[in-house]
Amino acid sequence: MTIPASARASSPASAGTGRVPGAPARFAYGAFAFPLAMGALPLYVHLPKFYGETLGVGLAALGVLLLALRLADAIVDPWLGAWSDRGPTRKRLIALAAPVLASGMLALFVPPALGQGAMLVWLGVSLALVYVAFSLATINHNAWGAELSADPVERTRITATREGIALAGVVAASLAPGLLGGDGGEAAGLPRFALAYVAVVAACLAITLSAPAAPRARVPDGPLFAGVADALRDPAFRRLLAVFVANGIAAAIPATLVLFFIADVLRAEGSQGWLLAIYFVAGAAGLPMWTHLSARAGKPFAWGASMLVAVAAFLGAAVLGPGDAVAFAIVCAASGVALGADLALPPSILADVIGRRGTMRDAGAYFGVWTLATKLNLALAAGIALPLLAALGYVPGTQDADATRALAVVYAAVPCVLKLCALAALVAFARSTPRT
Repeated sequence: MTIPASARASSPASAGTGRVPGAPARFAYGAFAFPLAMGALPLYVHLPKFYGETLGVGLAALGVLLLALRLADAIVDPWLGAWSDRGPTRKRLIALAAPVLASGMLALFVPPALGQGAMLVWLGVSLALVYVAFSLATINHNAWGAELSADPVERTRITATREGIALAGVVAASLAPGLLGGDGGEAAGLPRFALAYVAVVAACLAITLSAPAAPRARVPDGPLFAGVADALRDPAFRRLLAVFVANGIAAAIPATLVLFFIADVLRAEGSQGWLLAIYFVAGAAGLPMWTHLSARAGKPFAWGASMLVAVAAFLGAAVLGPGDAVAFAIVCAASGVALGADLALPPSILADVIGRRGTMRDAGAYFGVWTLATKLNLALAAGIALPLLAALGYVPGTQDADATRALAVVYAAVPCVLKLCALAALVAFARSTPRT
């Protein structure tokens, strides 16, 4: 999968600015990834418990509402991306989305005192606004990064900077509600987190708006769905999307099951915090290595190497048992390093795929479909892993050896199979798309 130097040369100037942004410009551009990552964790992890336990909303109604909104959120992403290609500049769209995102988070976690029915309406409207603003900002932030430079190596530096800042946002979001809540715990901390989040969004937006703008390609012709259709008709994009989905499900299954694994296989529930911290810190630490390797050997080669690192790490996790928290910390470190490649390289390769045509036209539509695939990966992982565990007899909190072994296999071995499938698809993609 090593790509010749001639194939790694810059795309035509119309596919990007052609210049190479320096580190300050990359940091300024990437700054808004911090609030985007910081806001995602409470939406998916804390919000259901906050409304169900703290505010007393019925779980059945809450579940139906969240499912409906999350499905609508995923489906609308490609159309938001296509519309963005026809709309104002990336900067203006992010600036439009930011206050809606911040005020929506404040509405979600500092709601008025309402009855259950009215509270569900409040939740539905607030969460819908947050989802639309979050998707609009994410799609345009990613597309902006793809358009910033036509140099393939620099594109990886840009995405690595952005994803490193995003990892910092994830760590901040995981710690902030508990720290801000004090003795009141996360229930007391979430409203304070939402207030602080408004300030974080404003500060990061100001930094990001100071970054250099990227030239926009000619506005696409035809109806809105034409951009999405063009992206889906692109054979290189379809091949890359297949790699991304297989690899994404492989990564999302452990993310879905890791807390169960730590509690019931390792029986080290109190170690969850530091084990997850090792994983994310290792991911950030691995970013420079993958950036350097991709510049020397090609992005597909570097991404494929990271998949093999992840497979080796998770094969080790499959044989762990009670008391093996230290050994699992090594697994977290190794798989975290591999995570760095998963974050930095796929969006950079996607930018190369779009730019190989000599234009970044429809970049928003491409990234809209990409964002949809990201969300489907999480849904498919839960849809595969949880029913499979139930069929194998696992229930949370069990001490049964067969059930916990089933958990270990689904947590570690199933992702390895999917990673190897993704690797095979990546080899086929690299052979058929030599310009990446």
